[in-house]
This record gives sequence, C-alpha cells and structure tokens, in this order.
Amino acid sequence: MIDDVQFLEYVVKALVGHPDDIKIKRTVDEMGVLMTLDVHPDDMGKVIGRSGNTAKAIRILLRVVGMKNNSRINLKINEPVGSGTWRTPDTKISPVSKTLDEAVDDLNLD
Repeated sequence: MIDDVQFLEYVVKALVGHPDDIKIKRTVDEMGVLMTLDVHPDDMGKVIGRSGNTAKAIRILLRVVGMKNNSRINLKINEPVGSGTWRTPDTKISPVSKTLDEAVDDLNLD
C-alpha cells in the first residue's frame, strides 16, 4: 500500500530548495483525508507553480494515490508567514474611488 504522506513528502522534497522545512499534517474525517502542507517561504512559488499548475498536478497525483487506498485525499497548502504575498495584514486598502455607474461607463458597453 502506498503511504500518502511519504508520497507527498517525496514529491515536494524534489521541488523545493529547503527540504528540511517541509511539514505535512494528515487528518481524517467523514469527508476523507486532508493533508496540510507547510513549506519555507522561498519555496512557495516552486510548490504552487505557474498559474497553480504544479499544485494542481500534486493534487491530482494525491487523488490517484487515494483511489489506490480507497480514500479521498485533499491537499491544503498553507501560505507561510513572510512569503512575499501581494498584501500583508497591515496593508491599507484604499477606498473605492468610483461608483458602480462610473465603472460601468468606463467599460464602454454601448
């Protein structure tokens, strides 16, 4: 029987630059298996991939492993603190500068 945690660890370690920082948590409930992945902030882009394609591929492979073991596996990738996201919690969100009507007018749908 294929161990899903070992499989995920093997795949992710092959992708990242900080393999010792990988943490995988596995929980089981009535919905199936949830695997939660934590990686080093510098490796987040490698795990997600362009347009999320790497993450999608990993999820598909995990579902195949789950089918072999008669279980449904879902993967959650936690965003590491300091991963360089586009917005931090202390970022101020600017107020809306246009009304809905003004925004629709800008679309020039006439």
